Amino acid sequence: MAKAARRRAVVALVAVLAVAASVAVVVRVLAPAEVETVAREPYPTAPAPTAGVIGRLPVAPLVVDGRLRVYAGARQVYADQPATGRHRVTPFWSYRRWPATLTGVLAQDTTVVSRWSDGTLVALDARTGRVAWRADGPEPGPVPKPRRTYASTVWDPAGLHVARAADGRTVLVSAGPGAVGGYDLADGRRLWRADVARDCRTDVGTTASGELVGVDTCEGPPTIELRDAATGTVRTRWRPPDAAEQLVVTPVGCPHGHSGCRGLRTAGPGGAGGKGWLVTDPGEPSAAPGLDAVDTVLDGERVVDTSGPVVVGRSARTGAELWRRADIHPARVLATEPGRVHLLTDRRELVTVDPLTGATRSSLVLDIGRDGIGWRPGRAYAVDGYVAVERLRESATPEDDDQGYFLMAEPVLLAVT
Repeated sequence: MAKAARRRAVVALVAVLAVAASVAVVVRVLAPAEVETVAREPYPTAPAPTAGVIGRLPVAPLVVDGRLRVYAGARQVYADQPATGRHRVTPFWSYRRWPATLTGVLAQDTTVVSRWSDGTLVALDARTGRVAWRADGPEPGPVPKPRRTYASTVWDPAGLHVARAADGRTVLVSAGPGAVGGYDLADGRRLWRADVARDCRTDVGTTASGELVGVDTCEGPPTIELRDAATGTVRTRWRPPDAAEQLVVTPVGCPHGHSGCRGLRTAGPGGAGGKGWLVTDPGEPSAAPGLDAVDTVLDGERVVDTSGPVVVGRSARTGAELWRRADIHPARVLATEPGRVHLLTDRRELVTVDPLTGATRSSLVLDIGRDGIGWRPGRAYAVDGYVAVERLRESATPEDDDQGYFLMAEPVLLAVT
């Protein structure tokens, strides 16, 4: 009997230890965690590529410092190099969080900021992949599930902007339903936080004069609110003359995403009654009739207009014609960056023009290998002469799944102009 009792005790002890071990495994696997995989190689030198199509990628890149490409995943932000690589390769560095999901990525100089579903902001040093700082920010609102390229996450991060303050500091602005905050990009120190109405106010971008642009519908008709990005103080509340009851505000002339924008376009539903405005100085926006048409883009105070039968350069302030190009029409604006407007023709030619003079800076066909030109453009992005574009099936609709929506498994083309 004693031997049987000892055997039962041993069995019970083994069972308890097994349960304890399994609980430890569950805790270790399910507990909130982050994994920082830093670079093991030296920071690469900047390549000097020639104009042409570089390669194709399965996901949308951010080109950082002309040296790295940064990508997004569901719970990961990572980089590869060189910027001119034909395909995506083994990560140069990687950062993961769990169980939060990644909602937006923004790059400024050599700082890569990621925003997560729990509101956490994590800044990474692009040169090493090390965490530079963390900060608690407002939780983002509902974000549509990104498609497999994650282009919306890296090229159009909702509620995440930067602005240049009057004292020269770069301020990160994070906005969500009910709150908005400003952070010093250098160290993550919170500069201010403002509680705002949840359901009747939206933020659309930042201006070249260092202000956060919001649209307030809480009391009366829609009003544009300009808030100092460095202090959180509302400087100006303004409503365009003869504005529609339902006001749509679109930032234009933005060097990065919706940050540092030099202009706004206001319109009613469907683009009716569109008006252009410059926001390069504090105070109320100033009229820019050259931006009134929906198919216009802004660089400095020069507008490139593709709304008519030819491509036209205009003065933003007066609308006066400065140059015209009949030889590259029909064309649409694919992407813009300071000093370059990238036009896409119906033959999938990428023509990059100088918005000041209209002169061609480069021209190439967006094709590689035997892929062909039987596609239509999706989201696009440009920085430092690099242009990336999603290629969609010609018959694609927003309701299609990713396989029916994208042209192929590597739908993103990357080119140098």
